[in-house]
Amino acid sequence: MSVSIRLSRGGAKKRPYYKIVVANSRAPRDGAYLEQVGTYNPVLPKEDENRVRLVEDRVRYWLGVGAQPTDRVARMLDKAGIKERAASVNPTKAEPGKKAKERAEDRATKVREAEEAAAEAAAAAAAAAAAPAEEAPAEGAAPEATEASTEA
Repeated sequence: MSVSIRLSRGGAKKRPYYKIVVANSRAPRDGAYLEQVGTYNPVLPKEDENRVRLVEDRVRYWLGVGAQPTDRVARMLDKAGIKERAASVNPTKAEPGKKAKERAEDRATKVREAEEAAAEAAAAAAAAAAAPAEEAPAEGAAPEATEASTEA
């Protein structure tokens, strides 16, 4: 029979209260258990010493017999100094998902294209300002092309 140290939920709706129990790993979460070795009240502030209460000698006994704590209970035991827990590393945890990466790439290409278009427009405006302006014909003088077209 494999034994685990895990949380068993109690309390009212939206007011959780957990017993830290030693139970058969195949038993239901809130079902029968072998022994209660502590309590956990997540409603209390993190600094409160009554948030997690453990019966250390019984926890040590069950660990010595071969009981396996769940991840959450292992964190509590590590904080209490009962059992060392190896830190897990998940380098991809903060990495955005596939669709978010695609959206970011699309946004970056649109920004790049807009910057290029703005740079081209600025260059064209600078070239137009630097080029000498064509002289417009004087209003009093008649253009030669119009005289030729009227004669014909």
